[in-house]
Amino acid sequence: MALVSINELPENILLEVFMHVPACQLLLRCRPVCSLWRDLIDLMTLWKRKCLREGFVHKDWDEPVADWKIFFFLCRLRRNLLRNPCAEENMTSWQIDSNGGNQWNVESLPGAWGTAFPDPGVKKYFVTSYQLCLKSQLVDLKAEGYWEELLDTYRPDIVVTDWFAARGDCGCTYRIRVQLVSADYITLASFEPPPVVIEQWSDARWREVSHTFSDYPPGVRHILFQHGGKDTQFWAGWYGPRITNSSIIISPKTTRNPVPSTS
Repeated sequence: MALVSINELPENILLEVFMHVPACQLLLRCRPVCSLWRDLIDLMTLWKRKCLREGFVHKDWDEPVADWKIFFFLCRLRRNLLRNPCAEENMTSWQIDSNGGNQWNVESLPGAWGTAFPDPGVKKYFVTSYQLCLKSQLVDLKAEGYWEELLDTYRPDIVVTDWFAARGDCGCTYRIRVQLVSADYITLASFEPPPVVIEQWSDARWREVSHTFSDYPPGVRHILFQHGGKDTQFWAGWYGPRITNSSIIISPKTTRNPVPSTS
């Protein structure tokens, strides 16, 4: 029996085979094999089908997607890039930049003179004291799997979110600073709104602050996330802003968020 080359199979069969090959192997091992495989693997229909297969989009998805291959990898990588965002591991993964008063502390929700958090899955929060407390994380995007061409050419949206609340019996000041920085730590874009002052005897509700970086300059390699604050009554203990559920998420450029990845 004569041997038959795999390239003699109909293209739709080859595409079906490629559907079952892991994405990284498709690009690193399969695409360089020959021009036929390269052309098939570059087809947007293949990557759209892989997005459907992985559950990143639904069959009735109607949002425009400029590049389904990039969209696939961004959905696969999509997750919170901040470690220990809800204080479940005390202060692990956070760099303490200022530790005034009685220093940073971790408490359980809802806390004294506090309110329940909107997400019942969040159980703890960080809390500041009567002098300035600041903490930060520096996210290395290449170490997290984002390659230079993706960051510089496609420049996906970078969505930053934080939650904070005051105690009902004490005022506080909350602040946040997020910077997109280059490999040599030059700031390329920043988000630093004026500090938020909450007066004493507030409703202690949880407040969300969010910012999306879009169309930022090329060269972003790190994200610096810093937040904190202090109380306004100068009371010993932990009466400053409570902070939890912080996040940095890199998302495809669509008006509708993709289905969250569970990988």
